[in-house]
This record gives sequence, structure tokens and C-alpha cells, in this order.
Amino acid sequence: MRRPKLRVPRVPRLPRTRAGQRRLVRAVMAACVLALAPAAWLYVTTADGLRTTADVPRTDVAVVFGAGLWDGEPSPYLAHRLDAAATLYRAGRVEVVLVTGDNSREDYDEPDAMRAYLTRHGVPDGRIVSDYAGFDTWDSCVRAKKIFGVDRAVLISQDFHIRRAVALCRAAGVRSYGVGVAAKHDATWYYGNTREVFAAGKAALDALFQPDPRFLGPKEPGVTKALAAAR
Repeated sequence: MRRPKLRVPRVPRLPRTRAGQRRLVRAVMAACVLALAPAAWLYVTTADGLRTTADVPRTDVAVVFGAGLWDGEPSPYLAHRLDAAATLYRAGRVEVVLVTGDNSREDYDEPDAMRAYLTRHGVPDGRIVSDYAGFDTWDSCVRAKKIFGVDRAVLISQDFHIRRAVALCRAAGVRSYGVGVAAKHDATWYYGNTREVFAAGKAALDALFQPDPRFLGPKEPGVTKALAAAR
């Protein structure tokens, strides 16, 4: 019986000629430029939009993006975002806080956990509005504009995410400033920064093609009513 011949996969060979090597180098450089272009776009388009809790312009609405729950409570990263929102509210820089996050299943409710945290830290329940379908940054921005009628907002997230949030909300029609909350340089921070390099590509496509969010639904008057009550 003959032994079956093992097929060894071919290993691509580098070009042997200088012309071929130059073409390969140009192709690699072009691929790198294309890969980094979305990240560069984020930096350029948001250069004027980053602030701190001390110097952000007074704005009616702050938008806080979800960042996960631990045993039903905001994760440390999310808690830091909510602390910044509470600071802005107590300083009189915002009137209403829109919390946007994931409530795609019954046992996971980011917006309600965010609301409870804010009320414990001095933000009245009537000044908090919940968006239960903020499944990603683009969805949250589009829904803030189309569902809740937000035209101008202060966005709050971690420093590695805030540029993408500002760029996408501006693309969705919300005039935005971003407050980037500093975070400990732990494994989550490094993961978040690495993830942003790849997420920038999706952000550029979202800004260009402007797809509908996963769930849109009818308009909600929560922000308008909360602002009217504040005044």
C-alpha cells in the first residue's frame, strides 16, 4: 500500500528583484496608511472638541455611555464616567443626564444601574433619562439625536474612547464636546486603547454611510420634559 503523499503548504516567497521588493514595500506602506487613516481622522476631526469637567462649556445635556456591569453595579470604568457626570451636574454645567447602554436581555440593565448610581451621588431622578437601546457608540449617538431630540451635548467616556464618541455624535448631528475620564493603566485600559485602533475603522464607515441603529423606535420626550422641569 502506498503511503499518501503529504502536501506541504507553499510559503510565499519574497520578490527576488529590486523592482519586486519596491512594489512589496509600497504595498505594505499603503496597507499601513489605510489601516491608520481612520484613527488619524478621529484625531483631526475632534481636536477642538475635548474638554475637562472644569472647562467644558455649559450644556443642557450630558450623555454617559455604558461600560459594563459587575454583579449588577457599574464597573469601575463606568462608575468613573458617572462620577464625572455627577460633578458636572452639581457644578451647574449640565441640567439633564442621558444614560445610554445595553438592556438587550432581562437580566442585564445598564441604564437602570447607571440611574441608581447617579441618584446615590446627588443627581435627582427626574433629571436622568434612560436610553435602553444604546448597543454601541453609533447607536447611542443616533438615538440621542433622532429619538431624544438632543442637538447639543457633553459626552462622557474614558479618554481612549472619547474621540470616537465625539466624532460619531457630530456625524449624527449632535454638536458635541467630550470629557475624557482618566483611567488606571491596567489590562482593561490597554485593551481599550488597542480596540480603538480597530473600532476607528467601523466608526469611519458609520460616519460615512450613517446606517440606522439596531433599534430606532418612536421618539421619546424624556429629555424635553426633564429640561422643562429643570427650568
